[in-house]
Amino acid sequence: MYKTLQITEDHFKSIYAGVPFDYFLYDSGKLGQVRNFATSPAIQIMVATVGAINKKDVNNLYKPSEKVNDEKPIDLIKATHPIVIVDEPQSVDGGLEGRGREALTAMNPLCTLRYSATHADKHHMVFRLDAVDAYERKLVKQIEVASATVENAHNKPYVKLISVANKRGTISAKVELDVATASGVQRREVVVQDGDNLEETTKRAIYADCRIGEIRVAKDNEYLELRVPGGEHYLPPGKAWGDVDPLAVQREMIRRTIREHLDKEKRLRPQGIKVLSLFFIDKVDRYRSYDAAGNQVKGDYARIFEEEYQRAAKLPDYRTLFGEVDLTQAAAEVHDGYFSIDKKGSWTDTEENNQANRDNAERAYNLIMKEKEKLLGFETPLKFIFSHSALREGWDNPNVFQICTLRDIQTERERRQTIGRGLRLCVNQNGERLRGFEINTLTVIATESYEQFAERLQKEIEDETGIRFGILEDHQFAGVLVPGEDGQAKPLGFVDSQALWGHLQKTGLIDAKGRVQDSLKKALKDGSFALPGKFAPLLPQVTEILRKAAGRLEIKNADERRPVQLRKEVYLSPEFKELWDRIKHKTTYRVHFDNEKLIGTCIDAIRKAPPVAKTKLQWRKADISIGKAGVEATEREGAATVTLEEGDIELPDLLTDLQDRTQLTRRTIHRILRDCDRLDDFKRNPQQFIETAASAINHAKRLAVVDGIKYQRVGDEHYYAQELFQTEELTGYLKNMLTTAQKSIYEQVVYDSDVERSFADQLEKNGTVKMYAKLPGWFKVPTPLGTYNPDWAVLIQEDGQERLYFVVETKGTLFADALRSNEAAKIECGEAHFKALAVGTRPARFVKASKLEDVLAAAGAMAENR
Repeated sequence: MYKTLQITEDHFKSIYAGVPFDYFLYDSGKLGQVRNFATSPAIQIMVATVGAINKKDVNNLYKPSEKVNDEKPIDLIKATHPIVIVDEPQSVDGGLEGRGREALTAMNPLCTLRYSATHADKHHMVFRLDAVDAYERKLVKQIEVASATVENAHNKPYVKLISVANKRGTISAKVELDVATASGVQRREVVVQDGDNLEETTKRAIYADCRIGEIRVAKDNEYLELRVPGGEHYLPPGKAWGDVDPLAVQREMIRRTIREHLDKEKRLRPQGIKVLSLFFIDKVDRYRSYDAAGNQVKGDYARIFEEEYQRAAKLPDYRTLFGEVDLTQAAAEVHDGYFSIDKKGSWTDTEENNQANRDNAERAYNLIMKEKEKLLGFETPLKFIFSHSALREGWDNPNVFQICTLRDIQTERERRQTIGRGLRLCVNQNGERLRGFEINTLTVIATESYEQFAERLQKEIEDETGIRFGILEDHQFAGVLVPGEDGQAKPLGFVDSQALWGHLQKTGLIDAKGRVQDSLKKALKDGSFALPGKFAPLLPQVTEILRKAAGRLEIKNADERRPVQLRKEVYLSPEFKELWDRIKHKTTYRVHFDNEKLIGTCIDAIRKAPPVAKTKLQWRKADISIGKAGVEATEREGAATVTLEEGDIELPDLLTDLQDRTQLTRRTIHRILRDCDRLDDFKRNPQQFIETAASAINHAKRLAVVDGIKYQRVGDEHYYAQELFQTEELTGYLKNMLTTAQKSIYEQVVYDSDVERSFADQLEKNGTVKMYAKLPGWFKVPTPLGTYNPDWAVLIQEDGQERLYFVVETKGTLFADALRSNEAAKIECGEAHFKALAVGTRPARFVKASKLEDVLAAAGAMAENR
């Protein structure tokens, strides 16, 4: 604050015609300044920290002093009825047991103004510039996230504690586990309780003998006891066990931060802007410690940083930044750490939970603030700052362009505070503030997906600020400008704002809570939104407010989804009954396959299976935008993959695992593995190899079953009743409907692809087609690979000749090799099913077609053979 007064002194004097004012930093040893504050006719500004005024028992402010004529300095301040301006009151008001608030009240202020983005106690609001307003006005930096997520790392029993809870006496914990799902192993959040067996919870043998122990929910002492073979592990919230090597991931994060920094430096240094990067770390000794002689010892983070900085500096992309620079020396000069300095001068962690630690934090705060101006100059080599918990208000720097979190962000408030360290707009070497997102972009390097980052940031903003994204308040239009009787623009006002809000609710555009409905989004999108009567001239301003609250206008309108009606004249016709009687019966199947052929197919399938990758770190980059509708993440270029080495993997029992997954004998599996020539992949990534091999074997089994399949009609009493067309509702979206259908059993034809749409159009226009049905989803043929739903049933009759009946499968290609193997195999089963039903007079024939001509050709061939 004092520094700000120094910087802005000339600015304010120029605005207020040179009105004199004095300012000083309160010092209990210079109480004469307090006397001058109380008696001077000029404007007086006293800057004080809460720590300097809230200790009544030791503070000279509350004691008589000869420097102020034996009065108490606080009495002189009281007499002036000062205007008190509090920066970040949530920190000042509380103090120790509320003594900060007491100290402010003791000054007998005329009024108190409190400025904060995160008020703990809200008073009368006179001005609000929230996170959304600041972002939309570009008063802060654009945020982008470089997210690092670990993939293919399921070779250990991974457990991470997310949170603990005590609901009505039931104690539970939310943990993150690697769970077996139908689509493979997925990392999921699961609620567990004391005694839960994680092998059963995850359906994975790798969690054998892993159980949940005690769950402690006491505040500031929360943990989960994890019982594993060989001992117990106690996990606090955010802590994981069985994860990949954390240091390997942190190395990649440091590397990425350096590259992001250098990329910005290349672009911004010619504009006179010094780029800074900030790392938040978990423990100070991982960056720097001291030996017995008091000498500094570099920790892992410092060592890794210098290695990666030297490596990046040698890349051709950054050659222009370094020139003849001695990289060995430069790497050590460009980074440093700001931590709490204890009274011995060494470095400690900052946990602001007692007075000693608060004093340590205060010293660290003073240090970083005193060096703040120097950090912005090119003459200071320091560019990368490591900090442990520099999250108190004021710990920021306008030229921080990268923030890397080498530790878990425990709370949503901490997330926003962390980002806040780099949101201020940057300055150049002349101290001039520069605007525009093209310059001001803050890159956050984090170990979470950008979708999670955006979701959690939105939740934190909602919780901390009271902003309700996607919701219109009844006062939201009060600031809309309307012409007054004197021709001057004036605000619409609260009463009319309420009336306008009520109109939106009455017309169903918002609900009773003000939440934007899809109908409003649709009206804004197609330009049909309008306002009644006196509000009509305000349409452009109101529309702009609504667009911000509605967010993205890409919607799938539920109103477009509608039921499809049955065409009774087709449904009740004797011709459709003849067609249906030929295809309605159900079947069962039997299979026979060659064991040797199956083994050969399995070996070939594993050989041709996708490569088995090592554990990798997947980088993705996304822009974060904050608007009235919420926090949105939009992925952009910048994706990259980095391989992580895992040297401590225990190889599982491969034969047993595959036997459980495939139900083949151990001897057969041994032979398949021996001859597949891919066992090195098992050592590279055991769990991924097991999943790949099991999937390949099971797929080969299903295809082998199809090769030897035989269908048999199960009897006259087992069939799909024609009445199902009436009882089973069919719905579809208008954009996927052919609405001009006349020959179909339905009044509209719901299609799933352009090929189907074209085929339906051809059916309608060809005179030989008398009627047809797009077969609904409930018409299914059983197969070993799951049920199969054929596309069409078609009746053809040309020039009074006999009727021909077809079941048609439409695909863009008729070549089986071009279809997915599962899909092609199901179609083969469908063909075998209808072949089993092809008995009696003029049975229905199964045809694969890409266009109607293929069906007509089959009809011609049938006619020639009769």
